[in-house]
Amino acid sequence: MSGTDKLNAFLGMLEQGQDGPLLRYSIGLEYLNADDPQRAAEHLEKCLEQDPGYSAAYKALAQAQDGLGAAAACRSTLENGVAHAEERGDMQAKKEMEVFLKRLDKGKPLRNR
Repeated sequence: MSGTDKLNAFLGMLEQGQDGPLLRYSIGLEYLNADDPQRAAEHLEKCLEQDPGYSAAYKALAQAQDGLGAAAACRSTLENGVAHAEERGDMQAKKEMEVFLKRLDKGKPLRNR
């Protein structure tokens, strides 16, 4: 299944009234993969509204914000994500976001484009 097919399937689920953090995260990732950081950010933000502890969504949202050139928002998202990941014991996500913070400090993009 192509990325476009997956995105359309996820959007169809949303249109049918299915909504939740996993669906919003999945839609956000597909938009991120399609190089549409604005739409990705919208769905990832909704994911985090629904579940503020969704560690992976912070990382993806930061990537979208980085793609939009929103460095301050990106940093804030990563810092919040590190704190939430630590609270939940999600050490892998915490480490990944700490690496992203170091990349930001060096002026490097979070995603390879």
